[in-house]
Amino acid sequence: MERKSFFVGRLLILIAGILWGCMGLFVRPLNEMGLTSWDIVFLRALLTSVFMLILIFIKDKNLFKIKLRDLWCFVGTGLLSIVFFNLCYFKEITITSLSVAAILLYTAPAFVMVISAFCFKERLTIRKGIALVLSFVGLIFVTGVFSGASGRLDFSSIIIGLGAGLGYALYSIFSRFALERGYESYTISFYTFVFASLATLFFARPLNVARVVSGSWESMGLALVFVIVSTVVPYITYTLGLKSVENGQASIIASVEPVVATLNGILWFNEKMTWSVVVGITFVLAGIIISNQKK
Repeated sequence: MERKSFFVGRLLILIAGILWGCMGLFVRPLNEMGLTSWDIVFLRALLTSVFMLILIFIKDKNLFKIKLRDLWCFVGTGLLSIVFFNLCYFKEITITSLSVAAILLYTAPAFVMVISAFCFKERLTIRKGIALVLSFVGLIFVTGVFSGASGRLDFSSIIIGLGAGLGYALYSIFSRFALERGYESYTISFYTFVFASLATLFFARPLNVARVVSGSWESMGLALVFVIVSTVVPYITYTLGLKSVENGQASIIASVEPVVATLNGILWFNEKMTWSVVVGITFVLAGIIISNQKK
């Protein structure tokens, strides 16, 4: 039973990372339809809240119940993670290259490991350290920094990029706090995106989002599939996976996301497969495998 839980938890995290890596397949078309980055974040948060509302009504209405003293857990996942991460990341990609922004974003596993060591007494082992280094080096290769694709890097871009990485990491931290207080993944995902949609309302253009999405059956279908594939399913599976996987390991497994995003770019958007991409994918996969060895 323990071995089955060991396998299933990691598989759920891997599925989440793969589905997050498919986000670009939907974001690019939505952007071409006239939605800004913040419009897409708002759309994603709002529709996810609606989907989770329906799922909880069908599954168990008791999942709506939360204690007032635990509200900070969901403020953490919704505002300090989702909103803060997006705010920093979108700013980062306006002042440096996508490759540099991606590298700084994926300092998240390091943040997760350090914070989890203090908050949840997770051990910082040599195996985790090797897996983290391999995954990070692999990401550097995947994003093309070694092939000259990087942009400028100054103090402000480093700080903002690290802010994105920290925000990205905080979802695992606050979700763990919520799980330890007895909340299910459905409850955590629902309240996360309720808070996120309320906050992103100030950055997005809701009327423009409504106009674009309701403009055709194609745009409505794209928006619905985007939310289900890139948000509802991966956030549920990731949070479920955290029940049996340490935060640090989970964040390393989820680093498959940029690998999948890169492969999607090659398959669907005619981006080039270079030697650095092949080396990077190998390093990331090696990091994931090592992180999941029991010894």
